[in-house]
Amino acid sequence: MFSPETWQITLFSLGVGLASTLAILPFAIVLAWWFARKEWPFKSALETVLLLPLVLPPVSTGLILLKTFGRRSPVGSWLYDRGVEIVFNWKGVLIAMAVMSFPLFFRSARTAFAEVNPRLEQIAATLGASRLRIFFTVTIPLAYKGIVAGALLAFSRALGEFGATILLAGNIPGKTQTLSLAIFGFVQSGKDDEAYVLLAITVALAFIFVWSSEWLLRSRRVA
Repeated sequence: MFSPETWQITLFSLGVGLASTLAILPFAIVLAWWFARKEWPFKSALETVLLLPLVLPPVSTGLILLKTFGRRSPVGSWLYDRGVEIVFNWKGVLIAMAVMSFPLFFRSARTAFAEVNPRLEQIAATLGASRLRIFFTVTIPLAYKGIVAGALLAFSRALGEFGATILLAGNIPGKTQTLSLAIFGFVQSGKDDEAYVLLAITVALAFIFVWSSEWLLRSRRVA
């Protein structure tokens, strides 16, 4: 039932999905705190831009990424000259997953930071704690359930990513083929049994991570 190819596709998807989630965490946490705590002009406009991958067709985001990281683009050419190739490579899978899952994590973390009572941070400041210490000893511990829930959702979204990935990284077996791309490939080639096995794995993983995320959010509301 679980062929070596099935294991390879599953482990590759889990590995790159985990790497993409870990890659966005530091950047997204800082941005989420900044948006939750600070006010400045054009804040809503920038926030809308950050959330666009949620509503744009994934192939549109993939096309933007392809034009950004293709060899003929300034960024892609600069990276290629230094031996870093993004297109049709596992790095392209990672970038596509990170971009598409970023908004989910950002929204969850921003909401979690917004729900932290600022008075607790002010009390810590009056006791002489630095901003960095307050962030790591007061803000993060109080917001961690929302942060972890967002990370689980982002990881689950990364595993299901399809449109942006196939444009940026292609559907290359053994190199860039994820669970969703493999399901598409198997259906296209008439290998329905293999597709159903991967479908079952995808549904099971999605259920586990979405259920865990919702459980964390419910426990936060009860607390």
